[in-house]
Amino acid sequence: MEETREINALLHLIDDPDKEVFTTVSDKIVSFGKPIIANLEHLWETTPDEGVQERIELLIHRLHFRELSSEFKEWKTQGEQELLSGSLLVSRFQYPDIAIPPIITEVEKMRRNIWLELNSYLTSLEKTNVLTTILYNYYHVKGVETLYSEPNDFLVHKVLENKRGNAIANGILYLSLCEMLGISIKAINIPRQFILAYFNDEPDDTTDDNPAHYIQFYIDPLSGQIFTHKDVEVYFKRISVPPTASYFKPLDNKRIIQFLLEEFSKCFDDEKNRYKVKELPNPG
Repeated sequence: MEETREINALLHLIDDPDKEVFTTVSDKIVSFGKPIIANLEHLWETTPDEGVQERIELLIHRLHFRELSSEFKEWKTQGEQELLSGSLLVSRFQYPDIAIPPIITEVEKMRRNIWLELNSYLTSLEKTNVLTTILYNYYHVKGVETLYSEPNDFLVHKVLENKRGNAIANGILYLSLCEMLGISIKAINIPRQFILAYFNDEPDDTTDDNPAHYIQFYIDPLSGQIFTHKDVEVYFKRISVPPTASYFKPLDNKRIIQFLLEEFSKCFDDEKNRYKVKELPNPG
């Protein structure tokens, strides 16, 4: 953005020790929108004061977050929320400058490689095995323990880049491919886990049927391992929780992204980044 006298004056006030002055200056700078980011980045590069640099970083974050919030609102109001698009909005919270088209292209290549191995004669288990084999064996995606000290493991674009992710990020990539291929695999709300399930049909909310009756088998997104109903029963006994119907209801994409945001926010529970903990659970 062209540096006018007003902008120049505002930038020189970023180091003002008076918090009220800085709040007023910050709000005015943010009102200019993304075009002023270039000016802030130039100021950051030419300022030796670390305190001022931190203030500049916060301002740049606020500008990116304002735009991202608007995009989250738009995604939420779409008729069908694409899971991959929602997950990449979460990635942009931490990496605002990532290029989205190459990521979409890479996932589309994955989809095509899986699609070429599918046909209408395959059983549900065989279709799942094709997807699992290509994702985990051909592309060598690995599952890692969920650690809040490793924020990158929550982000789908980093799964593609590093070939590793936790159950949530791997699961979202897996579900995105299923969404693109029309494979009836959904995430379910089993306690302390992010587990996928292959549904024969969509459960009917108008009846009292247990959604588990529609599930053929379960998939662990860490590795693609298949679990049976018996395995899941054993798990519920082990954690001493009764397996009520609500745990087997498929999660819609909005709820999955909300869960990702809530879990991802736990990565920033320190003094410097605590503002992110407040922003992430409800960005739009």
